Amino acid sequence: MFESIRVRLTLWHLSVLALVLVAFSLTVYAMLAQSLRERLDSTLRAEVRALSAAIEREVAQGRTAREAAVKAQAERFFPRQATAVYDEAGQVVAESPTRSGKHARLPALHLVPADDTYFYTIREEEDGGRDGRRVAVKRVAVKAAGRPFIFAVSQPLDRVAEELASMRRILYLAVPLALTLAGLGGWFLARRSLAPVSAMSAQARRIGAENLQERLPVTNPRDELGQLAATFNELLARLGASFEQQRRFMADASHELRTPLSVMCTAADVTLGQEHRDEREYRDALRVQGEQARRLSRIVEDMFTLARADDGRPTLQPADFYLDELIDEVGRAASVLGGRQGVTVEVTAVPETPYRGDEGLLRQMLLNLLDNAIKHTPPGGSVRLSFERHDSHFYIPVADTGAGIPAEAQPHVFERFYRADRARARASGANGSGAGLGLSIARWIAEVHGGRLELRRSDPSGSTFVVTLPASPALK
Repeated sequence: MFESIRVRLTLWHLSVLALVLVAFSLTVYAMLAQSLRERLDSTLRAEVRALSAAIEREVAQGRTAREAAVKAQAERFFPRQATAVYDEAGQVVAESPTRSGKHARLPALHLVPADDTYFYTIREEEDGGRDGRRVAVKRVAVKAAGRPFIFAVSQPLDRVAEELASMRRILYLAVPLALTLAGLGGWFLARRSLAPVSAMSAQARRIGAENLQERLPVTNPRDELGQLAATFNELLARLGASFEQQRRFMADASHELRTPLSVMCTAADVTLGQEHRDEREYRDALRVQGEQARRLSRIVEDMFTLARADDGRPTLQPADFYLDELIDEVGRAASVLGGRQGVTVEVTAVPETPYRGDEGLLRQMLLNLLDNAIKHTPPGGSVRLSFERHDSHFYIPVADTGAGIPAEAQPHVFERFYRADRARARASGANGSGAGLGLSIARWIAEVHGGRLELRRSDPSGSTFVVTLPASPALK
């Protein structure tokens, strides 16, 4: 039961509200008790002043102190109050108890201040009553009598106790009722607020690898739950794209691997189909199998390189070398490959350029680009490898004079196993697998060196790919 967020939210809401209500009730109760007591003390203080003035007036008319006290008390008799007049020694001069026989008793004389009213409470066990009594005591110098007196006035606390009991009954009823209503309201609001979560949870349980195109419902895209659903939908979109890429990669990889394996099996079967073959036929069959095996090896190596890229933690071997020497070396290797295809490879002069990076990966990147350019350039055409430096970046353009890439294919040229013309015969270049992985690998190599690879231009006059590398790379 307590595992439900709805229940926990309701209980937390009730707990906090209960603490607030209890604290509020105690504060109100304490303030009311204080107010009632202060009001009673004010009444007793006023009665002491009135009794003192009455005795002063009676003494001034010629009566003795005892007569004046009796007369004043008789005139100001209140059934609920007990009054008494004491001399300095604490002896009763005159008193007027209540009808129930309650007296206004003095405390210890040393407790009564000289010029202020002293209040104390007689508890019910001392008083014999139900709620106790409140007593006000004050020393008053009656000028007409020529000596001081001690006045005491007491009043029962039953009215205060009744009002406080009434307040307690109200709080005992109001607090549980408020908590009950708040609990029901909190449960309803929690259920209403978490309804989108329940819907998202139910929908999420129905989503699997086979239906990643489905999405969670977004009730209100501006609140937190809506933002959570939108974020989860974005995650589903990325997962869907990743699954689709993986499925496409597996299908394309299977197709690419199946072709050379089929050629190898066919060559072996044809060669072994007859008992008598001369040496030349066996050599031809082995040559075909060797070529296809090398092609398989290149495809597997490229797939391993891409697996490293997908892992996100590529193992680089950075070292200091000269970029101009690397470009010159790659250009010479590409010239040999281009010569076989009747394509001229031009390399512009590169100034001495020290660099730090993975020399082997950068060599593979440039060879992939040059191999791709040579394969798509007809005999008699040319490929140009150049070098530029602007500010803090190096630019290495690779331009060819081929037929260009169709406009609809240009956004996909860096996708794995993608070829604009799938009917094109696969050539086996110096470093290219002919499987549509070269540009993907080249882009990844540029990115792990903090740079980028982009198709800058492609039209019927040819294509230009540009590698951008930072002069001080931040290797990833």
